Amino acid sequence: MHNPPHPGEVIKELCLDPLGLTVTAAAEALGVSRKTLSAILNGKAGISPEMAIRLSIAFDTSAESWLTQQAQYELWHAEQHRKDLNVKKLVAA
Repeated sequence: MHNPPHPGEVIKELCLDPLGLTVTAAAEALGVSRKTLSAILNGKAGISPEMAIRLSIAFDTSAESWLTQQAQYELWHAEQHRKDLNVKKLVAA
């Protein structure tokens, strides 16, 4: 797996920019605060299940696709610290 983009980057580049939407206008349409949407767009917050549903309604996409993007982003970053985890392999006795 390569380094996937944060879902906020995807929202900005593929949803907001092509429609010429400002953060304020998009936040209003999504029914969230500008601060909430800005945090997602700047990679400071992730996509919650509720936000995934909001995005799916607003942009005619699936909520699952947004949650999948978030999971892939988080898993890739967690994998970068895999060697730092103190875990022992379990085997049948």
